[in-house]
Amino acid sequence: MAQDRFEDLVETFEFLDDWEDRYRHVIDMGKAFPPLPDALKVAATKVDGCASQVWLHPRIDGQGPDATFDFDGESDAMIVRGLIAVLHDLYGGLTVKAVGEVDAIAEMGRLGLNEHLSSQRSNGLRAMVERIRQVAASAVG
Repeated sequence: MAQDRFEDLVETFEFLDDWEDRYRHVIDMGKAFPPLPDALKVAATKVDGCASQVWLHPRIDGQGPDATFDFDGESDAMIVRGLIAVLHDLYGGLTVKAVGEVDAIAEMGRLGLNEHLSSQRSNGLRAMVERIRQVAASAVG
């Protein structure tokens, strides 16, 4: 059910043998992810439950369950910014209905991220996934 670009990321991670290479790749993804304008770094877009500062700005195109979900985001921590980019590869462009059907923890497990993130980072990742799922669920109608 994952997006093609997420499948490409899974293939890239299979090619990267050790965790440090994968970690660097996630950070590089974060560096390449477009920054969020300061005007969108507000309380409404801030994600609670993350050790670092995290903002997610959702964009819904259309109405009802077939509306398309996308988002912009940013963090003050490079690894978290990379995780935002990974989540974008996973969720960006799906219908809001499909967002709710993605098992993000299982998909992230395919990258080997679950066992290598600190508990704080894992909690933050879950908070970001929960925010994405809530926004999409509210748009389903």
